[in-house]
Amino acid sequence: MSTNRGAKNNPLLAASRADRNRTILIQVAVAVVLIALIAAIGIGIAVKKSEKDAPGATPQIPAGTADVPASLTDNGSIRLGKPDAKATVRVVADLQCPACQGFEGANAKVIEDAVHNGTAAVEYNLIAFLDKSSSTQYSSRAANASYCVAESDPAKYLTWLTSMYTQQPPEGGAGLTDEQLIQIAEQNGYTDPGVAQCITDRKFDKYVQARTQEALGSGIKSTPSVFINGKQLENSQDLFTPGGIAPAIAAAAK
Repeated sequence: MSTNRGAKNNPLLAASRADRNRTILIQVAVAVVLIALIAAIGIGIAVKKSEKDAPGATPQIPAGTADVPASLTDNGSIRLGKPDAKATVRVVADLQCPACQGFEGANAKVIEDAVHNGTAAVEYNLIAFLDKSSSTQYSSRAANASYCVAESDPAKYLTWLTSMYTQQPPEGGAGLTDEQLIQIAEQNGYTDPGVAQCITDRKFDKYVQARTQEALGSGIKSTPSVFINGKQLENSQDLFTPGGIAPAIAAAAK
């Protein structure tokens, strides 16, 4: 009793206790703030890691038409042609690649005719092989645009692809802008605003990167890499002579 009364009557002791209480309260408050800050940082890191590790959107390719069915293969190729076609042409390419442009210029008509008459199916496996050769990751943006238009309407895909190669920018530059990619899409009948948004949002960028790494991991060392029924064509005459791929398609379709 006397001790408590002494404490109450002792202004120095009371002030000391008050200071100690304030210090404890401040320490507790600081600890709470630090815990909350650490938790927020941890949540932020977890969210960013989750976003980074998320697989991203997968293209949903419509069935196409009765004459030219369409689908998406396991390796990310846009497949055009009948399921029972005896020959399958797989083209691993980069829309920034001059040699790919040369292959398409020489063989696009042969491939299109073979697809339409049921002789062959074509699988366009567009990858971002040359991203480092562009200051704007043009290869990735162009491959993303490929999925955007194919998801909208695969029936127009081959004409869009021809336009893309016709307007191919020089390798090593900035590449076409998103606005130019949208214009090319619109010129080929892709007027749905969703296509333009898909291009500007780079909706399938993660999908492009994953399929690119898969292709490189499978042994792809250059573009174009062209396969017929799984066998690679390596003769430059087959690849770059006008119509050069036709004999190989005919032989595979027998």
